[in-house]
Amino acid sequence: MYTVNDLYKVHGKNLGLFLVAGKAGLKRKIRKPEVHRPGLSLTGFLKSFKSFRILIFGKGEIEYLRGLDSSVRLERLKRILTHTTPAVIVARKYTTPKELKMLCEQKKIPLFRASMPTMGLISYMILLLNDEFAPTTTLHGTLVEVFGVGVLIQGESAVGKSEAALGLLERGHRLISDDIVKVKKKEGNYLIGSGPELTRHLMEIRGIGLINVAHLHGAVSVREDKVLDLVIKIEQWNDNHFYDRVGLEEKYKDILGVNIPYHILPIKPGRDVILLIETITLNHRLKTSGYNTAKDFNVKLLKAMVSKKNKRQVYESSNNS
Repeated sequence: MYTVNDLYKVHGKNLGLFLVAGKAGLKRKIRKPEVHRPGLSLTGFLKSFKSFRILIFGKGEIEYLRGLDSSVRLERLKRILTHTTPAVIVARKYTTPKELKMLCEQKKIPLFRASMPTMGLISYMILLLNDEFAPTTTLHGTLVEVFGVGVLIQGESAVGKSEAALGLLERGHRLISDDIVKVKKKEGNYLIGSGPELTRHLMEIRGIGLINVAHLHGAVSVREDKVLDLVIKIEQWNDNHFYDRVGLEEKYKDILGVNIPYHILPIKPGRDVILLIETITLNHRLKTSGYNTAKDFNVKLLKAMVSKKNKRQVYESSNNS
């Protein structure tokens, strides 16, 4: 579960956060990626108030509180600061009302001052919380960037995934992650793949061991993350299995609710796996730009068949007459 302390440690510097009170509550859980300006709630109207959201006090809230008597100010703050409130942030380093500081300390609610302006702070908080709460999964495979396309190479152990990726690197493509790929769903409609920090830029090649791709091929051969566009599964050639020879049937793999184009690549001695992966990737780029070779050929084939049928009918009718 994501906590206030996680937010403070990872993003505290960028947000310019300074802990004012409530240090004992840093382990409080942030249950939803939402922030809220109390605004109207400070007047006593709590019908739409949700206590599980991080509270952000801007200029309007601070000036309103200053205009209240101390006892009223204390009473209003008590009503919005509950045991489910994750944290309170005062924007733009405004002076924190003493009642707010006292209540946060008593209730063990982390209270921060931030250097950012109110609206900028809210926008940034929403973005980073949505990112932290985004659905994630871990996949087995090797993620590479080929011609600008994020390609996840999968297959059984020892089928040659890392060797294929190594061959792609030799041709100028880039590695994102080998063996373990962390995938995160962004904005509900696309996926970002990256690697664990511990094994970043490393590859395991059987018979050689671990190699550091960035050191061997230079910084241009790696990148931190990439949108996942295509999945290619490498498998040993099976003579009893029917493999599509035209490409009309389009396959997809569901990852976190997003359908990713999926290809099965059978391999056997003599097949250039690197060239085939590049060809699949280039063909994928053609499809995304609006041209599908298989469908175009199918249309031409159907037209040719219709034309041939019409000519036959004309020939037969002329002979009958």
